[in-house]
Amino acid sequence: MDFRVSPGGRIAGRCRVPGDKSISHRAVMLAALAEGESRFDGFLAGADTLATAAAFRAMGVSIDGPHDGQVSVQGVGLHGLRAPSGPLDMGNAGTGMRLLAGLLAGQRFGVTLIGDESLSRRPMRRVIAPLRQMGADISAAEGDTPPLLLRPAAQLRGIDYLLPMASAQVKSCLLLAGLYAQGRTCVTEPAPTRDHTERMLAAFGRPVQRDGARVCIEGGDTPLRATSFAIPGDISSAAFPLVAALIAGQGELLIENVGINPTRTGMLDILRAMGGDIELLNRRDAGAEPVADIRVRASRLSGIAVPPELVPLAIDEFPAIAVAAACAQGQTLITGAQELRVKESDRIAAIASGLAALGIAAQALPDGLRIQGGRFRGGVVESHGDHRIAMAFSLAALRADAPVQIRDCVNVGTSFPGYVGLMRGLGLAIEVS
Repeated sequence: MDFRVSPGGRIAGRCRVPGDKSISHRAVMLAALAEGESRFDGFLAGADTLATAAAFRAMGVSIDGPHDGQVSVQGVGLHGLRAPSGPLDMGNAGTGMRLLAGLLAGQRFGVTLIGDESLSRRPMRRVIAPLRQMGADISAAEGDTPPLLLRPAAQLRGIDYLLPMASAQVKSCLLLAGLYAQGRTCVTEPAPTRDHTERMLAAFGRPVQRDGARVCIEGGDTPLRATSFAIPGDISSAAFPLVAALIAGQGELLIENVGINPTRTGMLDILRAMGGDIELLNRRDAGAEPVADIRVRASRLSGIAVPPELVPLAIDEFPAIAVAAACAQGQTLITGAQELRVKESDRIAAIASGLAALGIAAQALPDGLRIQGGRFRGGVVESHGDHRIAMAFSLAALRADAPVQIRDCVNVGTSFPGYVGLMRGLGLAIEVS
């Protein structure tokens, strides 16, 4: 599936983006381990989160939905999962696989986690090494890539682990394994990362202890308690209509009910520093997460050196930020973002090559990008099967002089089902072929 986007357009109106993918994954996982029935509204019905739900169904958990974003999960307790009849296929869900590796490391049965071609190339050493320190029996294919094979371990033990690189997925993997470990499991972060797992553990009755950059959880059989809450819109998905509204040249957009967890709002700070007119309205809480409506007005942007402390807080939004930088006056420098190399694609390389294909001077750095603002021309961009690359470059046509085609866009459904219809309704001249 390819996107073809005609040049120009005005972005205006109001919209809601799909539910937060990170929260949706974690909601199913913890609800499955809880005692009693949990209910969620706003669940993301994307390919990644549906793969997580299917994995727990295969392990004996009753899950009803999603129906219009509503899901109910009948928890089986910490030790109630059953061995699946075959491998658990996580599709393209790197979050699902890494978090499940931790959760399943302490089970009394063995299991194999597999994924699609893209996920099967993604590195898993970052979770394999600390899980082995905890006593997990886990192995992978050559190069420590999926499939992951987990065999029953006698007893996991808590460890005190210093993350070599900021990663919410690795932190969450170890905290979930810590539920089954003897003693205390602690993770120290070199920089803040999204804290949805910590917030949700507390909502399910298993609070973690945080001391600065160090977060700890006690093992043991204290049960998780079923709960219910609304899942806010995903700020990573909101990045695309938001950037579209900033660069379109005219118009005003209101994006309703977006999660504004402070560990996820780096994008807003970066775009504001570039001159973006972005305002948070109607701030409120939805369960354990803060939410707001985001008002965006077309803005004249300037290039900046992105502050290093904001990079981990915007790691999934850099494809969209890069398109904004290409429309800015001057140079934008992104460093400290080596994590982008090991996403669904090598996003540093994919962004640089995509910008170059559309006439923008961009240099790929080992840990980031140098982007010189300019004018987009029409052309063809390879998405490399990466949903965020595909969506980001669809926005470039708003400032291009000819149509932009983006190849291999089928994976947009992993995080943003309905993307084409939503963006078309806001004014983007996007078609599918």
